[in-house]
Amino acid sequence: MPRVSAAQWVPVGPATAFAVSQTTGEVRLAWDPFVRSQHLVDAARPAKGVRTVTRARIGLRMVSEYASYRPPTSVGMTMVSGPWFFATFGGGWRFAPEERVLDGTPVAGTLATWKYSYAVRPGWLRPVAEPIGQRLLGREIRARIAAFALACTDADVLAAAARDRTTDGT
Repeated sequence: MPRVSAAQWVPVGPATAFAVSQTTGEVRLAWDPFVRSQHLVDAARPAKGVRTVTRARIGLRMVSEYASYRPPTSVGMTMVSGPWFFATFGGGWRFAPEERVLDGTPVAGTLATWKYSYAVRPGWLRPVAEPIGQRLLGREIRARIAAFALACTDADVLAAAARDRTTDGT
């Protein structure tokens, strides 16, 4: 099964990085270049088993379900329904504490690692479609995690993430 991944260090702790990654509404739309719209189905907060409807900026729609939700370290999702060409699709985002030295000063932060795996259908299309998917999804995930890193330095996004953390107790 093909996989794409990207990693990015951010200068905030794992709890904040996780909270930024789970922002919703206008805050999410402001930083996430992939999402045109997104909402939870029959739930007020993310949790294992909760479904999300996401429409990508390119128009594709996917219903996914949280397979795991473990603040502040990881979150995972699997596709319930989505574009016809995906037989399966899933992803996981991990947040690990990592100190870096910037300008000679140790800075506490987080290494965010985002991975996605997928299978294309129909099977006979895989030899052609999967390499294309590697390039397209790879480009998307790199742009998305770079935007996430920028969001982790934005005062408005950090304030919204802090409000969300206070609300859900993480």
